[in-house]
Amino acid sequence: MTPGRSSILTWHSLDESGSVISTPPDVFRRQMEFLAASGIPVLPLDQVLQRPGSVAITFDDGFANLAPHALPLLHRYNFPATIFVVSKFCGKFNNWPSQPANGIPMLPLLSWKDLAELPPAITIGAHTATHPDLSLLTPADSDAEMHSSKDEIEQRLGKPVRWFAYPYGASSPQVRKIAERHFDLAVGTALGWLPSTAERMDLPRIDTYYLRGAFPLDRMFTAYGAAYVAGRRLLRDVRRVLTR
Repeated sequence: MTPGRSSILTWHSLDESGSVISTPPDVFRRQMEFLAASGIPVLPLDQVLQRPGSVAITFDDGFANLAPHALPLLHRYNFPATIFVVSKFCGKFNNWPSQPANGIPMLPLLSWKDLAELPPAITIGAHTATHPDLSLLTPADSDAEMHSSKDEIEQRLGKPVRWFAYPYGASSPQVRKIAERHFDLAVGTALGWLPSTAERMDLPRIDTYYLRGAFPLDRMFTAYGAAYVAGRRLLRDVRRVLTR
């Protein structure tokens, strides 16, 4: 692994659809096998900030296919992980109002019963109540999305919710200030390694969508990994500017 470089990895759905949120289960299995054999420390989300050269595992949205495809592997290798759930859609489908009409498969999400039965090594984080782009909301509506999500998860599961993920990675200084009132840390989708002085309310993550093909996860931890991640981030940023 690149010395001193820590990272937060993120997945969404483990399925064979080939969509931008999907990782084939066999690819995920190989990724976990690599991490287990590599000796790279896999730590809870807050601890990765203090341990250079470590990684944290996160999942956004809480898809039900994590139960058969992710949980057994996490248990086998004793890997902690965080699942960020959309509280008003638990036990339903990912058809929240902001979901694009095409290209994203409609899939079931983990229910409250499923979440209550998760092992202690799996932490539940908040991903808002209805998965909006928070940067487009009023401060009051952003606050309500965060607060209601945190409150419902805590009431349903009886555990504190300290971590948050911005839907679509979208935030602003104002949104981050609101998040700071409710959570200890928050993650976005800025494609990058953790910097030496990380902003706790906007931690970058590496989306494993970019690590499921010709450039697999194990190559990310080589001398070429930093350049590849930086290149993918530049291309993604340019594409976002051109499509505005």
